[in-house]
Amino acid sequence: MEMLGRYRITGRIGSGSFATVYQGHDDTLDVPVAVKVLADNWAANDDVRARFLAEARLLRRLTDERIVGVYDIGTTDRGQPYFVMDLANGGSLEQLRKRPVAPGLALRLCAEATRALEVLHRNQLVHRDVTPGNILLNNTPGGVRVMLADLGVAKSLLDEYRDTMTAGTPAYMALEQANSSQLDQRSDLYSMGAVAYALLTGHPPFPIKTLADLLNRNPAIGPVPIADRLGAPESLDRFFASVLSPDPNRRPQTAAVLASAFDDFAARLPGGDQYAPRPRTATAAGSSGTVPVVPLAPTALLSGSSPASLAPRTETPVSVLDGYLGRGKYQPAKTTESHSVWFWLWIVLSALALGGLVLWLTVYLLTT
Repeated sequence: MEMLGRYRITGRIGSGSFATVYQGHDDTLDVPVAVKVLADNWAANDDVRARFLAEARLLRRLTDERIVGVYDIGTTDRGQPYFVMDLANGGSLEQLRKRPVAPGLALRLCAEATRALEVLHRNQLVHRDVTPGNILLNNTPGGVRVMLADLGVAKSLLDEYRDTMTAGTPAYMALEQANSSQLDQRSDLYSMGAVAYALLTGHPPFPIKTLADLLNRNPAIGPVPIADRLGAPESLDRFFASVLSPDPNRRPQTAAVLASAFDDFAARLPGGDQYAPRPRTATAAGSSGTVPVVPLAPTALLSGSSPASLAPRTETPVSVLDGYLGRGKYQPAKTTESHSVWFWLWIVLSALALGGLVLWLTVYLLTT
């Protein structure tokens, strides 16, 4: 069994353009972990490596139970950096999107994820890639813990330049992200609204697969109403029209307001009583609670072949790099062709020999 430092690798969770996440076990502490390893072909790229390590430092700094925690960092024998994180044993909201749960429960989980965004926003950070697959579920003795993951393209609002790159998943991305205009926390709130809509319907709110689809979508057309089919109040449709508006000023203005809205609708829908908001301090192990356990999704966790990972990808290598590092920042190293002295000596001698042969044949033909 492969070892990374003291961590024994037991399975593969999934991979992206730049890194692979493995399930592992810390035999010293006897606890399961997740290990994110930078891809071998990017390990020598200073820009990609720096962003990968920046994600690890950011996760380490955000010490909140709703954010995936980082506990260790290291380098493989092949020079690939890796960091060790919380293992989410309940899969992600992407699995729940594919097998919809009660609408009230879905909105309760979204409220918890929105409170995780509130933690980022209090630290002047924008996630920029809020999707069902980046919201993880962990079954604990105290109930289900919702955790926000993958801060690889998170951006500080304190940076001097706010619009240096386009990042995110188009189906869940706010229009201002695709325009590369200045964005703030309300872009994350749009994405969270799109996640909630997808959990309630099984699909994102708009038929968008690429940035071009997003840029060309008619902004005057809102999401399809769903309140009637869910048995929800009509105000749910007005809520989604607001949170999914192309105008950030029409959306809820803070994560706290959005989380409260999710909870209010959850309380009036089936399944809303199955999940109680978690306190800000972790529930003691073994304590009683009303929080349900979300069924595990072992095949999705270990095989790395969930339906989401098999979806066709539309980005190009250049667009992936622009999204991860910033537009135009990646410049491939110029290749220089060099040869040894013996190579050039062989070329010169070969040319002289060929010239001599041609001269001899010319003289021979002229004198016979």
